Amino acid sequence: MRDRLRRELGDPVFEAWIGPLSLESCDRDELKIGASKPFVRNWVANHYVARIERAFRAEGADPVSLSIVMAAPSVGANAHIAREPADLPASNVSYLPPPAGNREEDGAKGLWTRMLHPQQTFESFIPGSANAFGHGAARAFAEGQQSDIPLLYIHGGFGFGKTHLLNAAALEFRKRGKRTLFLRAEDFMRHFLGALYRKDTLAFKEELRTAEVLLIDDLQHICRSTATASEFLYTVNAFADLRRRVVIAADRAPHGLEGLGADVKSRLAGGLCIALDKPDRDTRLAIVKARASEFSRHKPDVVLPEAVLERIADLDDASPRELIGVFTKLATYADLTKKPVTMETAEEAVGLRASPGTKTSIEDIQRKTAEFYKLEVKDFHSPQRARRVARPRQVAMYLSRKLTTRSLPEIGRRFGGRDHTTVLHACRRIEALIDEDPLFRQEVDFLSQMLQRRGEL
Repeated sequence: MRDRLRRELGDPVFEAWIGPLSLESCDRDELKIGASKPFVRNWVANHYVARIERAFRAEGADPVSLSIVMAAPSVGANAHIAREPADLPASNVSYLPPPAGNREEDGAKGLWTRMLHPQQTFESFIPGSANAFGHGAARAFAEGQQSDIPLLYIHGGFGFGKTHLLNAAALEFRKRGKRTLFLRAEDFMRHFLGALYRKDTLAFKEELRTAEVLLIDDLQHICRSTATASEFLYTVNAFADLRRRVVIAADRAPHGLEGLGADVKSRLAGGLCIALDKPDRDTRLAIVKARASEFSRHKPDVVLPEAVLERIADLDDASPRELIGVFTKLATYADLTKKPVTMETAEEAVGLRASPGTKTSIEDIQRKTAEFYKLEVKDFHSPQRARRVARPRQVAMYLSRKLTTRSLPEIGRRFGGRDHTTVLHACRRIEALIDEDPLFRQEVDFLSQMLQRRGEL
């Protein structure tokens, strides 16, 4: 059973998700599989019950009902039940826990909660003339071929593949048994400032330095605090002294990072710096075709004409992320309506993209969001916490982060002087609701598209 699921799901997903699951009970035809954490239970229940049932049938069993429940606490010998052959399952997202026997379960151990996407591997990254060097360098670094270089710095525009390469590197490091810590710059800053507040920075430093590999995404967001920048430099230097690896991604080269001292910039520039540029048309077409192939594996009835794929690839101002967004919209339209995607439909979808050079301001976002939810802009600045105000305010904060280049502290100031942690919480809450509620996702997508239309504002 476990071997079958490993083949179907791949090693990263299997290793990340099989462990937390156990066979809780098998009463006649009712099968209960236990998960140690609510997140694991909910994800498996929502996405993989049918696959688990098929796996049982393939092994000769045919349960009438199968449910995912919270596992009973494991004690003594029972602690190893999750390793028995009866276990099952998986997910589409790979959790990145620390190796067993460590202390990350409490308090500041939230450093280790980053989840990896098993699909974002070096194999699934589409290299082209603009990013082949970056792809090759990141892979060689993760595979240990650049053992004399302790730091890799990747920079490029939004949606150019920086996070994909960091995710791929993290997967490769973990496959090689390295204790890998993957953080957003905002997470680093939040945990460090929390440790300062608790007067517990020593525990933060010790916990951070238990990692063998440190990956930090969106470094540009760390450039707002002298204390945080200094701690970041100490961390990078400590990893170099210990001959451990550091991988960093940002939207600009080291010399362009605002708020960082010359010492930090010099340290970053002293590593292997690689740039990801805008892909050419051939690469854009390869990216769209790869996404189409992946989509068709799950939805074999959805096939977009070659001409439509080429039209998407013609968007020479689009990032890979935007290309995938346009494709996904068209493919989802075809799947839900059961209608073929014509060139007219494709042109309409392309036309709803953000126009080159069109900038959306926080004020625009507040105004449109307030109109949509029948509120006043001043409500977003007020201390009101009623749901009818709080949720639209969180949506506006989320869109401000998504559609502008403003930092979290700046966004917070524009919403009545709120703290950057409030903005971060709002963004994460909206991201979670988008995943859970299709209707809410449609609301946010509509607002986002409306704000990005040419001449709409």
